[in-house]
Amino acid sequence: MFEKTLSDLVRGIRAHRGTEAQFISQCISEIKKELKQGNIANKANAISKLTYLQMLGYDINWAAFNIIEVMSSSRFTYKRIGYLAATQSFHDELDVVMLTTNMIKKDMSSPNQYESGLALNGLACFVTPDIARDLANDVLTITASTKPYLRKKAIVVM
Repeated sequence: MFEKTLSDLVRGIRAHRGTEAQFISQCISEIKKELKQGNIANKANAISKLTYLQMLGYDINWAAFNIIEVMSSSRFTYKRIGYLAATQSFHDELDVVMLTTNMIKKDMSSPNQYESGLALNGLACFVTPDIARDLANDVLTITASTKPYLRKKAIVVM
């Protein structure tokens, strides 16, 4: 099955001047089908398109569980797409944010400093009082890291 890439989506929106809403609703239905597939690469592609549509003002809160699934991927490229979507679309009133606590904790303790930095950036954007209480000690531990990259990001979260 051929899935549109993010570039195809942008080109399509530009090509459908005047009928963007109809084209975007068609694309959202295709994205929903892509999200039902088990392939994480297809889901990451669909989440990247949803992130773009969210920047255009469309609501993507219905895909929160799929965003969390992409965030939990073991591949950094997919994980980065998931965290980007989460930073843009997650907010305090969204109950799904609490499901990310253990995943963020695991990513912050990753030996890969970029995965840890990604988790810290995401945490800075969608932290809630409950998540802050649960992860404060972990962030404080990172402030004493030997890696300046992680120390700076941990200070920003604090």
